[in-house]
Amino acid sequence: MLVRDTFTTAFVKNLIVVLVWLILSYINGTLVVTFFRHQVFYEDPRYILFIHMVINDAVQLTVTVTLFVLSYIFYKINVSFCCFFLLVAVFTTRNTPVNLASMAIERYIAICKPLRHPQICTVRRTHIVIGLIWFICAAPDITDLFVTLATEPLSFFQDSVLCIRQNVFKDPILAYKRQAFDIIYFTFVFLTLVFTYLRILFVAKALSTDKMSAQRARNTILLHGAQLAMCMLSYISPSMEVVFLLIFPGQIVEIRFANYLIVYILPRFLSPIIYGVRDKEFRKHLKMHLLRNRCRVKVQTVPPMDKDNM
Repeated sequence: MLVRDTFTTAFVKNLIVVLVWLILSYINGTLVVTFFRHQVFYEDPRYILFIHMVINDAVQLTVTVTLFVLSYIFYKINVSFCCFFLLVAVFTTRNTPVNLASMAIERYIAICKPLRHPQICTVRRTHIVIGLIWFICAAPDITDLFVTLATEPLSFFQDSVLCIRQNVFKDPILAYKRQAFDIIYFTFVFLTLVFTYLRILFVAKALSTDKMSAQRARNTILLHGAQLAMCMLSYISPSMEVVFLLIFPGQIVEIRFANYLIVYILPRFLSPIIYGVRDKEFRKHLKMHLLRNRCRVKVQTVPPMDKDNM
């Protein structure tokens, strides 16, 4: 059984989570607006994949924060609503690593096969890749819903439960299936990042020109690797909880809150840094957007001149 927090502790935790969500929502919203206001980004696959990841992370963060707050307000929620929230959270969480792998492949083609990049990485193919990302990340967990519908009575979906996966998708086989797919996703993304990084490294050493582009691409993939490592913490978080409970017995609520911040919140700070700050082209348009908004605010706050004083 979970020990309920005191009112003060629950208020502080929810305040922290909601404030972080507001800050990240503002940052992500600014990036999305910057992207859609400049035509130059519409035709570049790297920025299309980037903004897809930003929107995906924004949805993931909103859903997980909503579940976090609801768990304190109602403690238990309807199983049907819980299924919807859990599936969206799982889809978007799995999308991020696969999207990182796609972005790394795009950088590999741009640096190692620059002449073929315009033919391989088209806008249409980028949209197809995004569709494939959603399919391969959603298909395995859709089966969880089908198995639950087949094994549980319809009255189960009218009950109220603490909204975690173990309470909704209860068949033990599903847990083994999730572990198997987690290993497959992790292996694919990890090998993709290692392969693309090493190939770009070799090309950068072989070429005497355009070393700066190769250096930036290598650094970007390294940051993708750091983000991937943080995203993959969700796969080992249950084992980490067990270890920390052995070290700090009786602190399960605090351990799970810290685990939530580190696994689900912290990795979402890296996406704005990788492209919103580091990327020269995007940074230039982002500054223009922020300056334009600042000037608009100043104009609106200036009081109108009195005609009698003119």
